[in-house]
Amino acid sequence: MIAWIGIGANLGDARAHVTDALARLERLPDTTLLRASSLYRTAPIDSSGDDYVNAVACLDTTLDAHVLLAALLGIEQEHGRERPYRNAPRTLDLDLLLYGDQVIDDAPTLIVPHPRMHERAFVLAPLAELAPELHIPGRGRIARLLPAVAEQAIDRIA
Repeated sequence: MIAWIGIGANLGDARAHVTDALARLERLPDTTLLRASSLYRTAPIDSSGDDYVNAVACLDTTLDAHVLLAALLGIEQEHGRERPYRNAPRTLDLDLLLYGDQVIDDAPTLIVPHPRMHERAFVLAPLAELAPELHIPGRGRIARLLPAVAEQAIDRIA
């Protein structure tokens, strides 16, 4: 199964957290890191704190979506992720954006496609770098969705 993972951090050495997360994704069992986007800097949306460092990774995995999510949460915990309130600043955030073309609604635990990914430049720009023709079930192609978030500042940093 091809899975797309959103990666973000804005506490501590955010760039190092994102880079380490990519290395940890590469070491997940029954999973291959196929590619990763450049790193991007974005201002917080519905959040506070320093700017975020964001990226997107594409995985080929045989892990079930729920098992993959549990592994992502484990990586977040290893980075000291705390959740004191909704959208709090974070050392690391890993979101399962897409899991093949599946639509999963096991709210509040897992919703795929990620419910707000089509509204976020920090998700769409890295996805467009890797796969502009990628289709978000129920929303459309990345390339078609990107202009709607053009007003959200995003800078490629690496």
